Formats: sequence, structure tokens, C-alpha cells
Amino acid sequence: QVQLVESGGGLVQPGGSLRLSCAASGIIFSFYDMGWYRQAPGKQRELVARITSKGSTNYADSVKGRFTISRENAKNAVYLEMNSLKPEDTAVYYCNAALGPNYRIDFWGQGTQVVVSS
Repeated sequence: QVQLVESGGGLVQPGGSLRLSCAASGIIFSFYDMGWYRQAPGKQRELVARITSKGSTNYADSVKGRFTISRENAKNAVYLEMNSLKPEDTAVYYCNAALGPNYRIDFWGQGTQVVVSS
């Protein structure tokens, strides 16, 4: 059974930082490209950052220079370091594991809420 469990969300003031973690089980973690997505109220889910199985990364323009994605294969974990947070970063953040052409195989976590507010 595949499980992706996110943690680290919460309430933070503008300009603050948070570190999200995602622990994976039930997959050969090192084979998968891992991503963080987010969905704000009334908006579509969007890709925030992705790290491939080989370690290449890409980011949404809105978070470049502020967020950093990393992975630790030995711990079956992926992280999202979020700095200089803005109110518009408020959303539910989801961990994703994807594999294969067009990411035909993918799994999702249940999400962790991030609220950026003073």
C-alpha cells in the first residue's frame, strides 16, 4: 500500500519560513520523480516544485528563489523549504510521486495546510 504523508504545515507570518516534509512508503522511492503541489481556495491545484529521480529540479515562477525542494532517498523523504512566505502562498500543499511516460503512475498525499497571515 502506497502512502505519502505530509507534515510541517501551519500558521506563519509573512516573511517567515516553514519546512514541509513528505514521507513515502510502499514505493521504490528512488525511482520516482517527487513533487509538491498546492491548492488555494477556489483555485486549481498547481505545481510548486519538482525533483526528478536524478535530482533535477524545477519551480513555479512564483516561488523561484524562495522555495527549495530536496530529497533524501535513504529516508524515502522529500522536503520543501519555504522562505520569505507571502499571504498568496496560503494553500493546502500536497506531495506527489510520479513515474513513467506522462507520469502515468502517480500517487498523492492527503495534504498539509499552510496559512501565511499576520
